[in-house]
Amino acid sequence: MDKEWIKLPRYSSEYIDGVEFFLNYAYTNGKPQGGEILCPCAKCHNTCWEVRAIVYDHLIGYGFEKGYDVWIRHGEVLTDMDLDGCMEDDDDSVDDIEGLLHDTFRDVAEDNELNKGLNDDAKKFYNLIEEAQQELYPGCKNFSTLSFTIRLYLLKCLHGWSNASFTSLLGLLREAMPHLNIPDSFYKTRGMIKDLGLDYEKIDACPNDCMLYWKDHKNDFSCHVCGASRYTKSSTENDENKNAHKVPFKVLRYFPLIPRLQRLFMCSKTASLLRWHGEERSKDGKLRHLVDGEAWKDFDKRHPDFAIDSRNIRLGLASDRFNPFRSMNLSHSTWHVVLIPYNFPPWWCMKAEYSILSLIIPGPKSPGNDIDVYLQPLVDDLKLLWESGVETYDASKNQTFQMRAALMWTIKDFPAYAMLSGWSTRGKLACPC
Repeated sequence: MDKEWIKLPRYSSEYIDGVEFFLNYAYTNGKPQGGEILCPCAKCHNTCWEVRAIVYDHLIGYGFEKGYDVWIRHGEVLTDMDLDGCMEDDDDSVDDIEGLLHDTFRDVAEDNELNKGLNDDAKKFYNLIEEAQQELYPGCKNFSTLSFTIRLYLLKCLHGWSNASFTSLLGLLREAMPHLNIPDSFYKTRGMIKDLGLDYEKIDACPNDCMLYWKDHKNDFSCHVCGASRYTKSSTENDENKNAHKVPFKVLRYFPLIPRLQRLFMCSKTASLLRWHGEERSKDGKLRHLVDGEAWKDFDKRHPDFAIDSRNIRLGLASDRFNPFRSMNLSHSTWHVVLIPYNFPPWWCMKAEYSILSLIIPGPKSPGNDIDVYLQPLVDDLKLLWESGVETYDASKNQTFQMRAALMWTIKDFPAYAMLSGWSTRGKLACPC
């Protein structure tokens, strides 16, 4: 289909007619759900289901998502010609796995000193570099074993494949193409992903939000506050089978903060920009960045030992709830906690790739004031980063330093403000200050 109209000004009659054509096509071929389709505008990025009128307004106001030239989410089929064209014309389609590994593990493999007694980083590096250099099959130029495995794992995450189905797919590929050099199970694949530093911790929680089964309580079977069972009744009925898998009522997902902050310094470009606020910004007295604000300046006066090194991280914490099931008539409240490093210049601070997802707090109900129970792993990391810091390699200066971090402020709506602060924001004794 001719889609040149997408590039025209959004106020032109050709563009407006094109939007109407797209909507008619999407509602005819795209299998709308309850009168809603995924909105492909530059703001929603095919992640929000909206009715026709809203999609129309968004496409006129924001335009189409950049690069969404084949409407695969709205009924158009990706043909062989499209696939060939993508491979030939898009230079960015080549996976720079070697660059990824060097950014993640710096140059640990290039120092001869490390070869005498390999540390953990070097061992992981050697294992992954071996995978990255192996051909997927003899003569394959487009994929290595590692790049193909990562791409396949990405598809699993995007389309919600189960672990068992992913293992079955790997088995089928290996059976049909014995020369294919890929892992034979989901768990081996996940091990490779873990080595890239993309892992998270699962921590069981009390169904009534009383406690985490963590540290000293890691092996407990019931809550020491309310007495509720850790596991669902169906998973504990057969007590004879001690090795049976038990299903917990609630599971907190925690993405460790420290390795993610350390990884920012492993790439020389991001490492140098983390010093931007202290070394490169314009100091003409105008308010251009949070470093020019009174809160930042007052913090530096109170803690000069922290402020002396511009590489120390200033963090903001944002939290809100969302319904992962999309149905607005379903009362479900899952909470996420995101950390934003404000050392970067303004045009980098709010980029999605530098917003660090830290916690996913399970529903179905809001934790309320008990959110502090779920914040414990993050608070532990923040206390360590504030009090003593962690040894970190700075690729831009080729040196190791003691990285510290401080939580400067929180970002939330009014109900979440009450939860995070523990104060009352409504009723007779409400005090927002």
